[in-house]
Parts: sequence; C-alpha cells; structure tokens
Amino acid sequence: MIGRAAAGRRPVRRTNRRRRAAAGSQPIDVRLWRNMLHRQLTSLRAGELTLRDAHFGDARFGAASDLSATVDVRDGRFYRAVALGGSVGAARAFMRGDWDSDDLVAVFRLFARDRAASDRLETGPAAALGAVRRAAHRLRSNTPRRARRNVSAHYDLGNDFFALFLDPSLTYSAAFYDRPHATLADAQRAKIDRLCRKLDLSRGDHLLEIGTGWGSLAIRAAQTTGCRVTTATLSAEQAALARRRVAEAGLTGRVHVVVADYRELDGRYDKLVSVEMVEAVGHDHLDAFFRVCGQRLRPGGTMALQAITVPDQRYAIARRQVDVIQQLVFPGADIPSVGALLAAAARASDLRVVHLEDNTPHYARTLRDWRARFRARRDDARALGYAEAFLRLWDLYLAYCEAGFAEHYTASVQLVLRRPRA
Repeated sequence: MIGRAAAGRRPVRRTNRRRRAAAGSQPIDVRLWRNMLHRQLTSLRAGELTLRDAHFGDARFGAASDLSATVDVRDGRFYRAVALGGSVGAARAFMRGDWDSDDLVAVFRLFARDRAASDRLETGPAAALGAVRRAAHRLRSNTPRRARRNVSAHYDLGNDFFALFLDPSLTYSAAFYDRPHATLADAQRAKIDRLCRKLDLSRGDHLLEIGTGWGSLAIRAAQTTGCRVTTATLSAEQAALARRRVAEAGLTGRVHVVVADYRELDGRYDKLVSVEMVEAVGHDHLDAFFRVCGQRLRPGGTMALQAITVPDQRYAIARRQVDVIQQLVFPGADIPSVGALLAAAARASDLRVVHLEDNTPHYARTLRDWRARFRARRDDARALGYAEAFLRLWDLYLAYCEAGFAEHYTASVQLVLRRPRA
C-alpha cells in the first residue's frame, strides 16, 4: 500500500461465532495492531477495500465505486508490519507472504487515487520509522562514489534476470504504443524512433547518451540515422553486454560505451539524450545534472529527456517521504516533478524547453506487459537462483508502478530542450 487515510464510515465486519472465537484467541498485540490499521483505513473514499482474514472475518472500508480490491491476510504479522512500517512495512509483509491479493494493481490504485488515505498509513508509530528511513536515504545521496553503488544495487542484479520480462532489446523504460495491437518490442522501437525524430538526428551528429541501459537506444539511433553515439553508464554489467551487442551489430566504430558518472564526462556534442536516468540523480544534484548537460552540448544543440515525474503539488511531500522503491528496490532514487526539472535547468544552464509531451498511459501499459512476462517466467527466475521473497518484491514493485501511472499519480514525460546558438 502507498501511504495515509482521513475519516469516514465504520468498516463492515462479517463474522460468525466460530470466527469471533478464533479472533479472541489471537494474541492481544495482533488485535491492537489490527484495530490501529482499521482506524487508519476508515476514511478511505476512493473505492472499496476488503481485508479478508480467516480469524477475524472480513472488514470492508470505503464505498462501492469503479475500483475495488481485496487483501487476503495470511498472517497476523501483517497488521503489525503496516502499523509500524506503513507502506514499506506492507511491502516487507508481502515479501514474507503475510498477505496477498488477486488484483495487486487494484490495491495500489486505491491508495494512489486516495493520497489522504495513503499518507495516513505513514502516521502514528510508522512516522518514527519513516524518520529513520529518511535519514538513511540522505546517506545514499548520489555523490559520484555513492551513485555507482546505488546503480549497481539495482541494475547489476543480473542481465538474465532483466531478460525475463523486458523485450529482446532490453529496453527498461516506458514504451510508446503507436497502434492498438503493437507488441512490447514494437512499442520500444517506436519510443526510440520518436526520440530520434525529436532530436532531428542525422549522419553528421555526435549524440551523447547519459544512461546506456543495455544499449538499445544507442544501437538503433546509429543504425537508423547514421549518427555517432557516446553512451555512458555506471553499471559494469550493462556496459559489458552493451559493448557486446554493439560489436554484434557491427557498430563498434560508431557507438562508444563508457563507464562513467555524468559529472565525469567531457567534450562537446551536437545532441544529447537521457531516458529515465534523471530519477537516479537525486533532488540535491538536479542542478549539477543540467549544468553538465548544458556544458556538453554545443550552442544550438538539442537535448531530449524522458523522465518519470510526480505532480508539482506533491513534490515537497515526495521529498520528505521514502517509499517502497527507494527503500527496497532502487536506493538513492528520487522522482522529480516537471517544475523541479525546469527550475533546475533554468538555474544551472541556458537550456530552454521547446517541447513537452505526456505519455503516462503508455507507461501503465508497458508495466502491465512487463509484469505479465515476469509472472509467466517465475519458474525460470527460480531456476536462476532468485529467492521467492525477492520475486514477490519484484511482482509488487511492477504492480505498484503500474498503479501509479494508471492513476496518473506518477507521469511519464518527454522534454526537448535546446541551447541558444550564441
């Protein structure tokens, strides 16, 4: 679940004599934590949430709407985990198997839609642990040294792992579905081609890419436009595979893969692209990022930036919170707002915005495709040696992200910025 509630009707509890007896046999602390969570959920208004518990019976919150979800409580530890840990506690409980749902995306959509209910889950005892998480997150700030460790913790999980659910090009960012029946691979090619057109890439251009991934954009840009590409990553595993794929494509002379922090780059380039790397920059380093981008571009040069964003109205709150992704999936990650990006670009560079496009629905569909592929290959993931708790975390992560984009709490945007010619 994602965070806090408000005030509303009492939950409807369905119970019989046998369930009441079973509930009475539960440890007192389980009942206390359960009652605390129920109080936090009484104000849920965005839809209907049912907590199904074999010992206590069903408890229903909210009101019937177009959105409903059910949480099956498997172990009483679930209540304590959420009461003490908020959304991160709920995620840890899910990893242990303390709860489940037949529609995990719907559960997270409820809380993405009702931010008051979401935020309330982070109050009470959970607020103390939230303060500890914030302090730890600040220690993960993306300094040049720390950024390498943060990136490695996520992207160096193993190329074979990401191959389980990404398309064959291993493109790990929002796709663009330019027709109703496009496949994931079609949509990823369409996204890259769209960025190349926005950059107006041509054979004479030298393109700098900040954030290589596994090389799909660099390779396709060089193949389709004839441009030269220098692409930078902090992930050793990504760099090794990207170099091999560049060689296999016969592009060694046109695509150069470097392992470097964006702050270590030098030279001047005609065009610059960065796709969903800015989320790993961090709030405190946005100015440095745009300063480097401005310095690396020639006068008149164009930059394309694809970014995940939160609403400007929630940006200050997002900066104070540490969510499931930051705590358990991608240390050091910080999601900016469009306003924060534009303000940093204006403060630190002479880059000017010439285009902004919202592609949020495409990310919800991308994540739906990724999660379907991931779930279909769970046995293959186990055969690779990944633990069940880890696989449950990634199932939750993909569902959590899909819900955010489906409810437009998080957005996917493409920005085009340009340096003046003089």
